[in-house]
Amino acid sequence: WRRPAFIIRRRLRPWLPFSVRNASFALSAAAGKMREKTLTMETLNPHVKAVEYAVRGPIVTKAGEIERDLQEGGKQPFTEVIKANIGDAHAMGQQPITFLRQVVALCTFPELLDSPTFPEDAKKRARRILQGCGGTSLGSYTASQGVDFIRQDVASYIEQRDHGVPADWENVYLTTGASDGISILRMLVSGQGSSRTGVMIPIPQYPLYSAAITEMEAVQVNYYLDEDNCWALDINELHRAYQAAKQHCQPRVLCIINPGNPTGQVQSRKCIEEVLHFAYEENLFVMSDEVYQDNVYSPDCEFHSFKKVLYEMGPEYFNSVELASFHSTSKGYTGECGFRGGYMEVLNLDPDVRAQLIKLRSVQLCPPVSGQAAMDVIVNSPHPEEPSYARFHEEKNAVLGALAEKAKMTEQILNGVPGIRCNPVQGAMYAFPQILLPPKAVEEAKALGMHPDMLYCLRLLEETGICLVPGSGFGQREGTFHFRMTILPPKEKLKVLLDKVRDFHIKFLKEYATLEEQLR
Repeated sequence: WRRPAFIIRRRLRPWLPFSVRNASFALSAAAGKMREKTLTMETLNPHVKAVEYAVRGPIVTKAGEIERDLQEGGKQPFTEVIKANIGDAHAMGQQPITFLRQVVALCTFPELLDSPTFPEDAKKRARRILQGCGGTSLGSYTASQGVDFIRQDVASYIEQRDHGVPADWENVYLTTGASDGISILRMLVSGQGSSRTGVMIPIPQYPLYSAAITEMEAVQVNYYLDEDNCWALDINELHRAYQAAKQHCQPRVLCIINPGNPTGQVQSRKCIEEVLHFAYEENLFVMSDEVYQDNVYSPDCEFHSFKKVLYEMGPEYFNSVELASFHSTSKGYTGECGFRGGYMEVLNLDPDVRAQLIKLRSVQLCPPVSGQAAMDVIVNSPHPEEPSYARFHEEKNAVLGALAEKAKMTEQILNGVPGIRCNPVQGAMYAFPQILLPPKAVEEAKALGMHPDMLYCLRLLEETGICLVPGSGFGQREGTFHFRMTILPPKEKLKVLLDKVRDFHIKFLKEYATLEEQLR
């Protein structure tokens, strides 16, 4: 027997001990030969660098630093940070809806189905959801569009909501929150130069839209809501924005947020009909963000879905206007942001394009199955004859009733502060008041290289512990300044927050304004 040649050769190789090799690496590094990083700020995709998302921007980062300092025993002129920057209901103290959590718990841990603690209607829904999952487990993948019968439940919900307007479950796609659904925008971006896709968005807007437009290299086309008319959408402004945009891009998409974020308005049926007629005439794809459809507080307002109004305009409109509408588990009365559940319904999509949409959905495999289960509870809530019905509606009404009270209180207190003007919070979860800032404060902000309302919100945070989002992060008319705040904190804490904002604003005016400016 002879030893194989490769073994002999291996034995003859001059292998260095590990410590010697480490030393050689250290010498190479010392000599400046360390491998350079591939991904740096210079090589980073410039469109990623351009993306901004104010809701979790620098003010929120600073709030986190202050919070950690307080936890470590640091001294601040306040004892806690109150974050009113984001619509995260449970983080603000809102309690979960019992029935929803029962169903998801049963789906997650099926052994609980034998427990007498859970009501039979919750068990019935959980068994049904599990039967739609591979291996009867919430941990399995589902179809990319979501579990079929949950999509069917969504379609039934839409029909009931819209008083009999037909809904085809094949047009329903379950999503990872509404934000995931809005990525359908990717399919609409094409062309170069003056033929590049323009996307019309309201100003003020939810920064998800501007961020997506930037990342996808589309062209942002701003149309301004009418602040003097409770943030109504003016059809003449749509025409102005469209015609101006046609000089440098091709507007193809019209985005609507109703009820509004950050502005809290609820669009009238007349307004919606005008918008849809405009979209029909200009051949625009309509994206209707309706995640706050349950959050309507003003007795003079009513939520109208864009789909329902489109149907009532007749077959010529209903069978031709391309419309994608969105809903979510994160808002409404459930506030289940962490489940990342949602859906979109897409009408009048070209069949070949629909196949491409399904392909894109399949790349992401499927939405979180726990989120699909939560969405199913929202669209298939307890019926009057079921044991959980009374408690479910008691909890739902309590949440929405408390939000309506807080919306009114927020408007009243802010409008009592000199230099602050707040429109009625008709719906959604936010107030977006205008703040009058003295020229001296504006000049100081510009000298510091920041927006004036950013300076205001930063000072508010550092002096009171209140975390709000400057209006510049949402867009606003030139020369106006705002902040967005959520109305989600418990009523007592919200009152404390509003009182602190009032006291700070008066102090801020005294510091920066002349006596004449303070008296205006």
